Amino acid sequence: MLMEFNVKILNQKYCVALDDKDELQHLKNEFVLPNSIIYLGGNTLGARPHSSSALTQQFIAHEWDEKLAHHLSNEDYHTELPRDLGNKIAGLIGANNDEVMVADSTALNLFKTLAAAIKIQAKKHPEARLIVAERDALPTDIHIIQSFIELHQQLYQLELIEHENELEQLLATGQVAVVVLSQIHHCTGRLKDLMTINRLIHQHFALVIWDLCQSVGVFPTQLNQSQADFAVGCTYKYLNGGPGAPAFLWVNEKHLTTFWDPLNAWNNHNNPLDIIDFYEPFTGLKRYMSAHQPIISMRLIECGLNIFAKTNLEAIRLKSLKLTDLFIELMEQECADFNFKLITPQEHQHRGGHLSYNHPFAYEICQALCARGVITDYREADIIRFAFAPLYIRYIDVWNTVQQIKSVMQNVEWQIKPYLLTHNINYD
Repeated sequence: MLMEFNVKILNQKYCVALDDKDELQHLKNEFVLPNSIIYLGGNTLGARPHSSSALTQQFIAHEWDEKLAHHLSNEDYHTELPRDLGNKIAGLIGANNDEVMVADSTALNLFKTLAAAIKIQAKKHPEARLIVAERDALPTDIHIIQSFIELHQQLYQLELIEHENELEQLLATGQVAVVVLSQIHHCTGRLKDLMTINRLIHQHFALVIWDLCQSVGVFPTQLNQSQADFAVGCTYKYLNGGPGAPAFLWVNEKHLTTFWDPLNAWNNHNNPLDIIDFYEPFTGLKRYMSAHQPIISMRLIECGLNIFAKTNLEAIRLKSLKLTDLFIELMEQECADFNFKLITPQEHQHRGGHLSYNHPFAYEICQALCARGVITDYREADIIRFAFAPLYIRYIDVWNTVQQIKSVMQNVEWQIKPYLLTHNINYD
């Protein structure tokens, strides 16, 4: 990175020059970000788009108040939002139109896609009874799989792996039905190769479900090109959809007609207004939607997605790598004596959108940085996550963050008594 401006040492002037050349710099103005903070928590909750305030007010005044007397007579009232938003997300994950639907939560969508995958495998490969996941996956993903197995009276077994070579060994037994993986690991930030892993899984006649929560909006995923089977993800992180925003699911077209939502209900019925005593699933992707969705939250997702329409994921990924490269180099230059250990891969092909560092006093350092206006994210055990959302993080923010870390460590601010409180944090 030093070669870009032919400099021998990284400094503030160099970072300002990078910002001056940044083709995404104008997009920061699309977000509500206080000048007093540096927000590096975008892989937990994205920043709020400016347009969200006006949209919310317009919705309440026009679509709730004015249309109150008319909405019951309008069969299409917001019913296409899950599909329309899904089509906007499709371009961000390498999917086709009408393959992605925005609805429900990531956990619920994982349960539904797991049910779909198991139903397919029960017909094609009934002998396969293993569901494979990562031991250090997001705990919620593990809990969902365990709940699914309990509901199926222990007909299936969960196998947890720690390394990818263990996956190959399990697949070789011919007993694996479904594999559930995260494209970018929530703690380490390690990026997986979808193409290679999907090919391996399919060679052994298993199916794969990808969790895209840490990758959508920061990495150009290619679901169709890599021949994935199912995917789920959230919209409140890099997509900036707001707290509690509905999630999305993707189904490969070849699986679309083989399954429907295990919760048969109004919104996934093909003829919901018909008075009939049997269930008929919807003919398209809507068959995966369990219930009516929170309309205001759905509309707010569009505010974040509209910003992505002003750029492209290749530019976003390039800036993401440059931001993380800069942070790594600055930490080596400025903070080499403070016992920080990078646990995110440095190789671009294995690195996601955030960086994670291990430190014995990670929690206390996070609190000290927060007091200085630098918002980071703590994870057990002893991990600090720094998320560099390319739409609104500047190179000068990286410089200032490292300087704040350096000051915290030099002044031993993390030893201040309030930061040394015992902590027991559950991030399920």
